[in-house]
Amino acid sequence: MQLLVRNAVLTGYVELVRALGGDLSALLASVGLDASDLAVPNSWIPASAAADLIEFSAAATGHDDFGLRLAESRRLAVLGPVSLVAREEPDVRSALGVIMRYQHLHNEALHSRITETNGLATIELGLNLPTPRRRQATELLVGAIHRYLQNLVGSRWRPASVLFAHAPPTDAATHHRVLGPAVRFGQSLNGIVVYASDLDAPNQLSDPLLRPYVRQYLEAIAAPRPAGDVDRVRDLIEALLPTGRCSLQQVAHSLGVDRKTIHRHLERSGETFSSLLNSLRAQLAQQYVGSHARPLTQVAELLGFSAPSTFSRWFREEFGTSPTAWRAAAAGQERSRG
Repeated sequence: MQLLVRNAVLTGYVELVRALGGDLSALLASVGLDASDLAVPNSWIPASAAADLIEFSAAATGHDDFGLRLAESRRLAVLGPVSLVAREEPDVRSALGVIMRYQHLHNEALHSRITETNGLATIELGLNLPTPRRRQATELLVGAIHRYLQNLVGSRWRPASVLFAHAPPTDAATHHRVLGPAVRFGQSLNGIVVYASDLDAPNQLSDPLLRPYVRQYLEAIAAPRPAGDVDRVRDLIEALLPTGRCSLQQVAHSLGVDRKTIHRHLERSGETFSSLLNSLRAQLAQQYVGSHARPLTQVAELLGFSAPSTFSRWFREEFGTSPTAWRAAAAGQERSRG
């Protein structure tokens, strides 16, 4: 199965394409995506599709600094739960360590490491992608790490140098404006060189009182994602349900495989696509129906049913009662406990 990234990697993409006059629908379609793949928060998309999309967008808009422009507006919050922990680490070194340690929660194709010598620290960044088109994705990645460091150290911080393995662009004005004057092309690696003392600088965002709580929270959700199989398919089902596009074909497309491959992976765990879909719906239905936070028509949509009546029939078959009666019973139990 293909390596995946959270669609948060494309935060700001829609706005940038429109600002540069690109055809959003055509660009998304060129890599097998559509607007709904970007609309559902924290859903997974193929890493190679994301890289190709940024590359094609650079060509279509005539801006070979597209990836760097996309990185320019990055904030630490794009990393979701990881950002909560990184914000509370006492210094930049430990905050960066958290971001790199839990990178698998956002990008399965990313690999990184830090080496230190002679008072300098090199943050080496790489992407494990089958596509040769990775210049823009690389510049987005390096630019994003640069922005995270600025978030942690201060907006005036500048690295000792920024390194790219690819050739320089025709015009490097954006690179110097975003990354500073010490940008080098044609190097042996992609990454950022900083003074080791910068890593020991206090984290400007840290609140020591919150640190133990956010660490506990991240540990609770940070189990490594398996290389495939049931959990990965379940994640995609949950992300696709509210879009109304949750099908075996769509899940296979998102994973970059065919439907037979999905069947084989699930059979090894004694599951089928239908059984996973139904069990996840049942789990979420109990949560949503048991609470009064959402009307039942919205619950039906969140569970991927085309009509409330279809949802009601399924719920009665699954639980032996209507969703209305289930909700009333749950409310009665709450009153009794009160």
